[in-house]
Amino acid sequence: MTTKPTATGFGTDQVRRARYAVAAVFTVHGAVTGSFATRVPWIQDHASVSAGQLGLALAFPAIGASLAMPLAGRVSHRFGARTALRGLLALWTLALILPALAPDLLTLCAALFVYGASAGMSDVAMNALGVEVENRLDKSIMSGLHGMWSVGALIGSAAGTVAAHAGTDARLHHTVAALVLTAFGLFACRHVLDLRSEPDEEPPPRFTLPPRSALLIGAVGFCAVFAEGASMDWSAVYLRDVMGSSAGLAAASTTAFALMMAIARIAGDRIVDRFGAVRTVRVGGFMATAGGLLVVLAPGPAAALCGFGLLGLGVAVVVPLTFAAAGRSGDNPSRAIAGVATITYTSGLIAPSAVGSLAEATSLLASFGLVTVLAFGLVLGAGVLRAGDRKVADGGVPAPAPTGSTTGS
Repeated sequence: MTTKPTATGFGTDQVRRARYAVAAVFTVHGAVTGSFATRVPWIQDHASVSAGQLGLALAFPAIGASLAMPLAGRVSHRFGARTALRGLLALWTLALILPALAPDLLTLCAALFVYGASAGMSDVAMNALGVEVENRLDKSIMSGLHGMWSVGALIGSAAGTVAAHAGTDARLHHTVAALVLTAFGLFACRHVLDLRSEPDEEPPPRFTLPPRSALLIGAVGFCAVFAEGASMDWSAVYLRDVMGSSAGLAAASTTAFALMMAIARIAGDRIVDRFGAVRTVRVGGFMATAGGLLVVLAPGPAAALCGFGLLGLGVAVVVPLTFAAAGRSGDNPSRAIAGVATITYTSGLIAPSAVGSLAEATSLLASFGLVTVLAFGLVLGAGVLRAGDRKVADGGVPAPAPTGSTTGS
């Protein structure tokens, strides 16, 4: 079959292969998160830390990511997108080993700092490449890519559930998982687009403030991602400590959440195409609120599992829609999208530590009461996403404008 060149120098077949390669990278990235989340109770016991100390430790991924994320653009600028992604993704998959090795609070904080830094940099790199592929295909793929991240989280959490149920040492589990995921990630990176900056192009800025138009949109994303981050990292602890469930059933709560996220994101484009961004987010907010209430009021583990599943279903498609709305707001779409991304990613990184701190001061029950309140914020704030409705109805999330020229090699 003849490969037609695209307007940006890549053949059609090459861009299509890159789409599947980036999807595989998203899957690997999600699998690391799922693998870690299911073994948080084991890591807590191994390091002999309380809920409050665990919350403190879980703040360090946010610190590491905040400091390291701006470096991802500079790494890609210097080494090219493919090489940068290959190195940053390998750093992330191998960082999975570190938290389970930590014997105390200090070393756990250090391990999670490295874990968060590598997570943030690889996240930026893979999303940037996903946007570039979307631009070249001239159709939306970002929702599907985020769906593949959820599939990866589901795979990782399912494997973690089996390992927890079998009583497998998390140090062994995470070492094996890290090596397998590193191999898959390096293979997938072979086919991503090798974008390179022009020789005279300035490196990307280290930091930029989001425009005012992005703040309300980012607040909606903040609510959704806070619920996601809290559920991913604390659902297993919640079922074990509040519901008194077994380690295997506790780990299954993360699997249920990830499963609902994956289903909603994979089907998300068609749902939004039919009902629009505002209605989709508002209905999702009601579902997430109902899920949060079910978690808080659950008489037993089974009801809490269903609650976490509803939470995942309700918040799944919000982030892609906040990007869509940001891309149609203000005079600088790329800056608006970057601002929304900063707000939403920061929410996901601080949520676990915020839940832990509140749990230490009150209880985990109160922490998920806060999650429920923020979920209802989606219902109240859905209207600010109206700017993204027309473009989404046309079948895609608007891509950010390029931050600099790139060329294929």
